Amino acid sequence: MACFAAIMIIEIATQDGTCSAHELRTETPGPWPAVLVYIDGIGMRPALLAIAERICAHGTYVLMPDLFYRLGPYEAPDAGQLFSNHEVRSAWFAKAVTAVNAANTMRDTAAFLAHIEAQPDVGRGKIGTTGYCMGGRMSMSAAGTFPDRIAAAAAYHPGGLATDAPDSPHRLAGNIKARLFIGAAMEDANFDAAQQQRLREALDAAQVRYDLVEFPAKHGWVPSDTPVHDAAQAERHFETMFALFDAELRRA
Repeated sequence: MACFAAIMIIEIATQDGTCSAHELRTETPGPWPAVLVYIDGIGMRPALLAIAERICAHGTYVLMPDLFYRLGPYEAPDAGQLFSNHEVRSAWFAKAVTAVNAANTMRDTAAFLAHIEAQPDVGRGKIGTTGYCMGGRMSMSAAGTFPDRIAAAAAYHPGGLATDAPDSPHRLAGNIKARLFIGAAMEDANFDAAQQQRLREALDAAQVRYDLVEFPAKHGWVPSDTPVHDAAQAERHFETMFALFDAELRRA
């Protein structure tokens, strides 16, 4: 395992403005595989940076953009309050839905991938994605939108992967070339048994390589600041993600 040596906050020009992002590098020279991290629906905060640091320490270049940049300067809500206080939750998500959706995030992803591919210490053709909650949906959408550039994609406690919505990620299954890992949460109305079955059917029909596993933990269990955080299952999430990336991003 490497140690991350540098964390920078950078700005990436997108079609819609300027997106700030955390960029993390290891202390030893590359080329390294690259991972694009899609944040959850609570916004950028220290708990997500800790996840990015752990991924980087595994020996990976990491780019974690702030998908909520369209809001302008903002403070992420307290995760405990978001889970327990209906008013806080309603107020935040009323703003969040104006800033993040699949269409604008995929436009942004074109810029994120171009930035990654321009880095001299990143291996060519070795890009992975991972995401949490809302970010898990974006990770799956990216795999279907940029199939020739994303080699592996993970999603943990994702929501809305196989719905009736026109932009539901399962509709992109026929485009996907990456290997996928989907870590579902238990008792999750955002990605229930019916959605899981619909996703399996779409991926099977498209002959996508994937694992879909339901973890014995609640929606939101990975970030350390949520009231449903499960340390043991969060560690298991890292194990499954690293196994995916080691197999697909480090191949000659």
